[in-house]
Parts: sequence; C-alpha cells; structure tokens
Amino acid sequence: MEGVDLNMSNATSSKLRRRNAWYGYLFISPMMLGFFLFLAAPIVYAFGLSFTDYSLLHPSSFVGGDNYARLVSEDAQFWRTLGNTLYFSAGLIPLNLGLALALALLLNQKLPGTGFFRTVIFTPVVTSIVVWAIVWKYVFATDAGLLNQILASLGIEGPAWLYDTALVMPVVIVVSVLKKVGMNMVIFLAALQDVPKMYYEAATIDGASRWRQFRSITLPMITPSLFLTLVITLIGSLKVFSQIAVMTDGGPGTSTYVLVYYIYQLAYKVFDFGYASAVAFVLFFLVLLLTVVQWNLRTRWVHHEQ
Repeated sequence: MEGVDLNMSNATSSKLRRRNAWYGYLFISPMMLGFFLFLAAPIVYAFGLSFTDYSLLHPSSFVGGDNYARLVSEDAQFWRTLGNTLYFSAGLIPLNLGLALALALLLNQKLPGTGFFRTVIFTPVVTSIVVWAIVWKYVFATDAGLLNQILASLGIEGPAWLYDTALVMPVVIVVSVLKKVGMNMVIFLAALQDVPKMYYEAATIDGASRWRQFRSITLPMITPSLFLTLVITLIGSLKVFSQIAVMTDGGPGTSTYVLVYYIYQLAYKVFDFGYASAVAFVLFFLVLLLTVVQWNLRTRWVHHEQ
C-alpha cells in the first residue's frame, strides 16, 4: 500500500509541475509573442535585406555579400562615419563616467541640500532628448545664442560652435554627457551606499588617506557597477542619433555623421534599404564585439581581485 501511495503522490506531483509549467508558459506567452513578432522577426528580415539591393526606387534582387564588400572597400563615407562614432564614444565615456562618479562621491556625503541636487542632476535623464537638444542648439547658436551673448558681454567674440568642424563634435559630446550623467550617478550612489562603513573606519584607524581609501576600498567595491555603467554608456554612445539629427543634421558637411544617422540617411533619404541594413548589422556586430571585450575584462578583473 505504501508503494501505491508513493506512486500516486509522485504522479500527482508530476501533474502539478506540468500544470504550473503550462501556467508559466501562458503568462509569458504575450511577451514572447511580442518579442518574436516585433523584435526577432524584424531583425531576421533586416539581416536578409542586407544581402539584397532592396530599394523603393528600382526592382530589387539578391546580391549576396556585395553590400558588405562595398562597405569595406568602396564606401569612404562609412569609414569617416565609423571614425566619428568612435570619436564620440571615446569623448563621451570617460567624461560621463568620471563626472558621474565625482558627483556620486560628493552627494554621498551628509551635506545640506543633497536631495535637491540629486533631483536637479537626474532631471535631464527624464527630459525628452529632442527638447534637450533643441534647447542646447539655441544655447550654442552663433549670433543669438546664450553662450555667445555671455562671451560678448565679456568682450569676447564667440565662435560658430555648431558650424566649426573642430568644435561641433565636442559640443555634442558635452550636451550628451549632461543629458545622461544623472543615470550613472544614481547607479554609483547606490553602489557607494552598499560599501560597509566599517572598512573606512578600519582604514582611518590605520592612517590611510582619503585617496588610499578610495583606491583600495571604494573602487574595488563598486567595480561591478563601474563595468555595468561602462557597458550601458558604450552601447548608448554607439547608438547616438537624436542629438546629431536635431543639433547638427550631420554637419557641417559630414563632420558629425555617426553610424545610426548614416543608416537613417541611407534608408529614408536615399531609400537604399539593403545597404542600410548591411551598415546596421556592422554596427550590431561592433556593439556585440565591444560588449564581449568589456565582459571578458570584467571577468579577468574579478579573478585578479580574488
């Protein structure tokens, strides 16, 4: 009888697990359906388009890897655009992370008004990027811009910020840093507040300086958050579009063309969807490669610290 009862109990348990599994599949099915219909299927379709000369202006046909070959060997504009994108990322990432960490360290102190300043610094994050870019476009306007008017009041002739090829990309970088720095600051603040205070107390007793405490305690303890913000900021910098479209329209000339803006021009201005898809997947694999490299660096860092 005990064997029969045990078998019945196992059968009931197995049936319950299957029923719970079906309930689980039922609950996630809307999300999975949306994922396959609106994300996975378009990605696969776009990848197929990258092997065609699909266009709204002429009949389309399969061209194999010609788009990728053209991109590598014939399209000088692509390489300039790639250089501009990497330039933007190289300028944005250290400024963003450095400023965010400095603000987090400052606002982690028990100072009056820290809540107000946290709100002020985070507000641009939830502001529309288009509105943000329009405001700063007028700030950096050549004749009636706020910044040049301030310089004129000091007897200084302001430059044409958005029409000088040497200045326009740094301007866009600064505007982008100010827009996103609040998000990384909040992540760093959360990480700093999780560092046990007893580590600092012990270091103070041992006579460690503030810099030594930061280097030996704070930095190792917030390393996971540092790598997280690095990956997020890198991916965001490689996908920059709105600031460029609103503030510079890729100019002057093509000096602020970045990859996403170039894809937009190819697809919706020239209607060369096949070639635009090829450039988009080059961007995808570039983001994937850099993310994998950063993840490997993080893994090595963790093993080294252990």
